[in-house]
Amino acid sequence: MPLDPELAAALDALPRLPSNGKLLDFTDIPGFRAMMAAIPQPSATEFDDPRVEVDIVRARRDDGTLLDIVLHRPAGRPEPLPALLWFHAGAQVMGDAHYDVAYHAGLALALDCVLAAVDYRLAPETRAPGQAEDGFLAYEQLRTHAADHGLDPDRIGLAGASGGGAPAAAAMLLIRDRGLPAPCVLALSYPMLDDRHVAPSRTEAAADLGIGFDSEQMDLAWAAVLGDRVADPGLSPYCAPGRATDLHDFPPTFVAVAQYDVLRDEGIDFGRRLIAAGIPTDLHVYAGAFHAWDRFAAGSALTRGFEQTWHGFLRRHLHPAAAYRP
Repeated sequence: MPLDPELAAALDALPRLPSNGKLLDFTDIPGFRAMMAAIPQPSATEFDDPRVEVDIVRARRDDGTLLDIVLHRPAGRPEPLPALLWFHAGAQVMGDAHYDVAYHAGLALALDCVLAAVDYRLAPETRAPGQAEDGFLAYEQLRTHAADHGLDPDRIGLAGASGGGAPAAAAMLLIRDRGLPAPCVLALSYPMLDDRHVAPSRTEAAADLGIGFDSEQMDLAWAAVLGDRVADPGLSPYCAPGRATDLHDFPPTFVAVAQYDVLRDEGIDFGRRLIAAGIPTDLHVYAGAFHAWDRFAAGSALTRGFEQTWHGFLRRHLHPAAAYRP
């Protein structure tokens, strides 16, 4: 299997779980969360980098609970700034917007924008479309109160990686269908979009490299997200945006997938249907890559090339005047 050599070396070096010899184990989601939470890392309130200011905005849900949106703002930049709503990875069952702060801060600096990490609710405690509703609320909050947060309301984008691709794309559907002005950009990295287990890459042996993000783990994740609605023909696309049949009025969209990834084909299909709907779409397949290669092999040449392309696309749409300046 012709994996990129740098990625192959990074994959070999990754520690495996004693439970299944892989990186993930969604057979016991609470236990896996607890194990990951025991790994020390700074939270948003502990992060110390003079280049980035971190603040937390809270939006009230209809049930009275609060949604945290963690803002990472390049220090000293003139306002208003564009913002990118970020939906973290974790198969919609794990992750926390208050952590991974160094990565969030790096994106804010690279894109010269406010990186707004959405602490969306996780499954199985909250079933879909709760994650999409949190994305919609976060967008509505930042757009409605843009002046309070030093933001340009017309330059707010959405982006999600892996499991975060689902609430990012589903929130975009809600924003469109409820009549809010569209985000300026959407970016999906190796997104989790479709529960139906029909894409060829879901059953390719080559797509399972032992990292654990295989069809078995995907099925467990979707069961947590949807309960007994998995593969239900009537399921709303707000729950699994790969089900959407109408993709009109999406903003310019970036989709990146890995050659060796069970999620590859659902990402490609989503990108192709966006193109067919007339949406300006950048669709990229990274040869020799596996799922989330940019996080597991951050220093590789393949990651540097991906980030140059991805960041460039985002900057063009978050800073359109700069992009077209003579």
